[in-house]
Amino acid sequence: MTTDVVLNVAALTDVGLRREINEDAMLAQSPVFLVADGMGGHDAGDKASAAVVEAFAPLAGNPVSMEEIGAALARANERVSAISAQHARGAGSTVAAVALVEHESAPHWLVFNVGDSRVYRHRGSSLEQLTVDHSLGQELVDAGELRPENLADFSQRNVITRAVGAADSIADSWLVPVVDGERLLICSDGLSGEISDESIRATLTMCGRPETATEALVRRAKEAGGGDNISVIVIDVVAGGAMRASDDATDSRMPSEPRTDSMVESTTVPVRRRG
Repeated sequence: MTTDVVLNVAALTDVGLRREINEDAMLAQSPVFLVADGMGGHDAGDKASAAVVEAFAPLAGNPVSMEEIGAALARANERVSAISAQHARGAGSTVAAVALVEHESAPHWLVFNVGDSRVYRHRGSSLEQLTVDHSLGQELVDAGELRPENLADFSQRNVITRAVGAADSIADSWLVPVVDGERLLICSDGLSGEISDESIRATLTMCGRPETATEALVRRAKEAGGGDNISVIVIDVVAGGAMRASDDATDSRMPSEPRTDSMVESTTVPVRRRG
């Protein structure tokens, strides 16, 4: 049961060193944890990310289903689209999130994202990015036109190809078993765009409590330049999960419109191995 899962959670957001306002927004209340990074400038970006959080906020504090998550994502898309229509420059938001759901009588993370905010999983001393960026840079890497090691230096790496409130707002989603002792990180690109995955891994490994980890990650991003708003959520699974991960996690597409069938369709999307 998801209600048996015990978590330690810390969340921290910072405007950074070069921005005047914080266009990031966060929700960190079980069973939903998310980071939204607004786009649209001073007059719209913060409203867009806040609208994403507002759409998911009613789910906090109660068990949720995959269908309810899909409906919340649809609400977020509608609200951000309405904000975008009121501004000449438009508006949009990324979202990266995990939600505790019941699947096959066991607690799982429903991991989903739109845009380039990320979800990582840290176990032992290893780090794995669970989400895949919806960005021009990542598309070029996937197409074999850009080497992964050159992505950090690609000038258009942060051009977003999907966003909440945009024409393409389809979320990618995965089901991942909840495992005792694992640590999840949800962050905006104000973190991942400033420091390397190796630096993130080392910080999560060295820092004991989630509060210490969030503070250290934000500090490192600012020391590296702090060019964007920085938002991080760190989640430690204390108890109630599996002793070890199962071999598979199901990869799916989560449409921006709610559906009546299961949000996870392993029959239509290849299964990804998440050991």
